[in-house]
Amino acid sequence: MGLLDGLRSVLGLRAESDAKRDADPDDLFGMSTAYFTMEAELGYDSAEVGALCFSGVDSSTFREAVSEVEAILEAGREETGTEFEIAEDDHGYRWVILEEDDPEDLVTSMHFAADTFIEHGYGSRLLAAVFAYEGTAASDGDGPVYWIYSFRRGRFYPFAPRPGHERDSSAEFKLESVLDGELEIETEKDHWYPLWPSSSGTHPWE
Repeated sequence: MGLLDGLRSVLGLRAESDAKRDADPDDLFGMSTAYFTMEAELGYDSAEVGALCFSGVDSSTFREAVSEVEAILEAGREETGTEFEIAEDDHGYRWVILEEDDPEDLVTSMHFAADTFIEHGYGSRLLAAVFAYEGTAASDGDGPVYWIYSFRRGRFYPFAPRPGHERDSSAEFKLESVLDGELEIETEKDHWYPLWPSSSGTHPWE
């Protein structure tokens, strides 16, 4: 599926050794206002979907943590209508996939899920939170863009995948310049790791 084979290394173990500070799931709330900027200043609308990537471990306590995440999201589905599923990709990484037309509810659900893993002592299994956006006629881009939060770095970075495993660097740099200060953005570009979708027109978790 969409992740590179080395994702666990680059977003997990390797990034942990290079971490600037402990990741804080409260950072995700920055997206609650950033989506206004994405729409008003850049012409990108929320794609009404996002995903939390984590690596599993074979233990009963971890399974209990996942079950609690599901229970919390099920309660949220009844209250806000946020749809979710937990899926595993071909590389063995797992995703909490959320669909919600209200960007603030999407961020809140993502935060609840991440915070639950941390409360159960599995914060180190969290790899990334991914928020998807779609270009409109007002945007300069010709494809989707993502904001990715690396839990081990405690920073966001933009990702604009294009067909042929190409990146729209111009779109990424523009996202960085406009959202800098509103989001905690990763300043070291070599940590802007791509999460390639399996094919054009799909998301990284598909």
